[in-house]
Amino acid sequence: MLSIKEQSILRRRVRIRKKVLGTTERPRLSFCKSNKYIYAQFIDDLSGKSLLSISSQVLKLKNSANKKAATALGEEAGKKAIAAGIKQVVFDRGGNIYHGRVRAFADAVRASGVKF
Repeated sequence: MLSIKEQSILRRRVRIRKKVLGTTERPRLSFCKSNKYIYAQFIDDLSGKSLLSISSQVLKLKNSANKKAATALGEEAGKKAIAAGIKQVVFDRGGNIYHGRVRAFADAVRASGVKF
């Protein structure tokens, strides 16, 4: 049995995924957070391939799941995306509310030059 919070996240995730689709020109930037780490992937849904992935676990930060870590991960994800030729993305917040770590990550990616 899922808790009410888990049910809400799952409901939002399904609602978002109905509308968000990544293509080769404009991949989906998928965001996932846990209590320990933050993860991000650039996904081409048409071919079913992950173009680029990054996590706070790779960055070796002291606190790898707070807002500072989300900002650092967003900056690094933006740099890697620009280097890979990705200039525009569709943001998939993974059912999480656009607030706190999600917002810090998204703002850092935008500051790196990637357009949503």
